[in-house]
Amino acid sequence: MQPTAPLLRRLRRLALTTKHVNGGYYKGTGSGSMGRHTKHGGYIIDYKKVRTFVVPTDLKDFKLTPFVTKTMEPLKGQFEGDPKGGLSGERYLDKWKRENGMD
Repeated sequence: MQPTAPLLRRLRRLALTTKHVNGGYYKGTGSGSMGRHTKHGGYIIDYKKVRTFVVPTDLKDFKLTPFVTKTMEPLKGQFEGDPKGGLSGERYLDKWKRENGMD
């Protein structure tokens, strides 16, 4: 069964996937390689291939705005009375028991 001509034209405009073509087509993710694999299972980074982004030096007169406001204060967690701070396992278990009940 064949699709009609107008439907076939619409199907050709869709994105090409590996299921639409024969073997040998690899779409990838667009990330590119940053180095090479060694024969021992390691990975060597080639710094000529690594992407670097140049930030303008004077951003005060820069016309584009960032996605995050520059005036936002950093949020700090409050862990008073706990010497381990936010990484305490006891604190995590207490919170889990409060939210999920005792098991």
